[in-house]
Amino acid sequence: MLIFLAIVFTIAAAVSVAGGALVRRHAPASGAVVPPRPDRWHTSPTPTMGGIAIMAATIAGFLAVVARPDLIGSPADWAPVPLAALAMFVVGVLDDRLQLSPIAKLVSSLAIGAFLVFALAGAEPDGALPSLFTLVAIVWFGGICHAINLLDNMDGLAAGVGLIAALFLAALMPGYLGSAVVVLLTSLAGALLGFLYWNRSRARLFMGDCGSLFIGALLAAASLVPAYNAPLAFTNPLVIVVLVLIVPIFDTGFVLVLRRLAGRKATKGGTDHVSHRLVSLGFSERSAVRILYLLGLVGGGCAWLLMWSRGVEPMLPLVALLGVLMVLLGIYLARIPAYDAEDFIALQKSSFAPFLKDLAFRWHAAEVMLDFILIAVCYYLAFRLRFEGGDLDNFLPYFTASLPVVVGCKLAALYASGLYQRSWTTFGLRDLTAVMRAVGLGSLLSVLTLAYLYRLEGFSRVAFLLDAILLGIAIVATRASFRAMNLVAAARSKRSRRVLVYGAGQLGQTLVREMRANAQWNMNPVAFLDDDPMKRRRWIMGVPVRGTIDDLERAMERYGVDEVILSSPAINGSVEHRIREVCGLLERPVRRLHMEIR
Repeated sequence: MLIFLAIVFTIAAAVSVAGGALVRRHAPASGAVVPPRPDRWHTSPTPTMGGIAIMAATIAGFLAVVARPDLIGSPADWAPVPLAALAMFVVGVLDDRLQLSPIAKLVSSLAIGAFLVFALAGAEPDGALPSLFTLVAIVWFGGICHAINLLDNMDGLAAGVGLIAALFLAALMPGYLGSAVVVLLTSLAGALLGFLYWNRSRARLFMGDCGSLFIGALLAAASLVPAYNAPLAFTNPLVIVVLVLIVPIFDTGFVLVLRRLAGRKATKGGTDHVSHRLVSLGFSERSAVRILYLLGLVGGGCAWLLMWSRGVEPMLPLVALLGVLMVLLGIYLARIPAYDAEDFIALQKSSFAPFLKDLAFRWHAAEVMLDFILIAVCYYLAFRLRFEGGDLDNFLPYFTASLPVVVGCKLAALYASGLYQRSWTTFGLRDLTAVMRAVGLGSLLSVLTLAYLYRLEGFSRVAFLLDAILLGIAIVATRASFRAMNLVAAARSKRSRRVLVYGAGQLGQTLVREMRANAQWNMNPVAFLDDDPMKRRRWIMGVPVRGTIDDLERAMERYGVDEVILSSPAINGSVEHRIREVCGLLERPVRRLHMEIR
């Protein structure tokens, strides 16, 4: 079977590359060219409707084995999946040529999804899912179609994410999907890999709505097959599918929520997607796309671990951790303006805005709810690490009974320690002591309370220790995440000037700290130089010390330095003259730090 899948993948990739060349050549003659627009992410006219090549390549790869009924089985079992994808492809072609309204596309996707669900269930009443699941399945199909459509907002993004999702679905769920659907997904993956030859940055061909709707429909239809092949295991495959499709789901939910809060129409396009906000942080377009590729791989990896663990419960901490990371990423990216400083204007004008403001900023509700989840997950994980097999089954009732006590004690301890009065963006060593104090107090209160209630019968001292360690790590990681993301964004920003600081003493360290804290400066410290040879080859505040005055020219060329800043008044005389001489030859400005209190 693997040999046939490799053949299918190769054929689809080759047909996609060749088909992309044909579409690219003939698209301008038919007017299928996308001009630069404010709500698009390209700067020159680009041919579109590359989805024709994707569709043709996917079908070509599938037809390579369609004559083998022993491999693909009866058409009645798999035909609804490609037919639904082809139907959405037609909708996409009409949209590319006639500009359908968003309502028309939504109605089309739901109608096609309804017939897909009917075909998967069959005409017999015994094959149908409960009515609630049926409605969810129809909405799911339409939602994933439009999620991939919305994700097609940057070169190579939708194609790459679709490629990752198709491969993970085919690899993780062959027993639920059936061999024919696995072949279809493999063929789609090959077609997307071939299309990336034309669509990677800078794109020479766009897929258009016909491509994104076809990809979304095929992924959505395939993801529904397990619900009918294994209805008793509906929950587990559903979790797998959500993890595999985490990027389009997250991007769509993020955009819809923030557009609603900004008082904008959900159907109105714009450069406000996750990829766009990553670029606004300072990442290049390619880096933003790669970050979302990585996120897709992380989701697929979690799905693989979930399948490997043979159950949802053992992997609950991992799934919860991924959920926390997605929430943190969403909160961080939401802080980046995308609507001319009117990102939350609808929320501010609502009648309950004062209550929400008080709840969010005085009670720090988001932090409390995040800690609520962290406390529960870490306590559960401590039990899983401490006990195995039959022992775990024996001790889990004690976990369940004591969980409310532990959550209450630890939340009270976090509040009493003053942790909710500290800023995440400036989290440092002083805040670390507050975390240690809070976690220690919470663990002590929990142990004392459980000793009073249960005399610690059914509990383990090692589990309490593991719980404290895990919770401390989790709280530090979440609090430091905003600062870490700020540092990463500043270091990768294409708009920031790359600065070499001469002088790695206290003033130099203060200067570096301020550069990182003050985004308006648009400065990225890339290296230190210092006259003290003992500091050479050391890292100070995460910035390397690359020698003395003799290494100035080499360091500037190596790090692509835009300017040099002298951090101390002691840097003068011949040293300053030499610095200015070298910088003059390289046409780089030299500035000096002045500090004063007025």
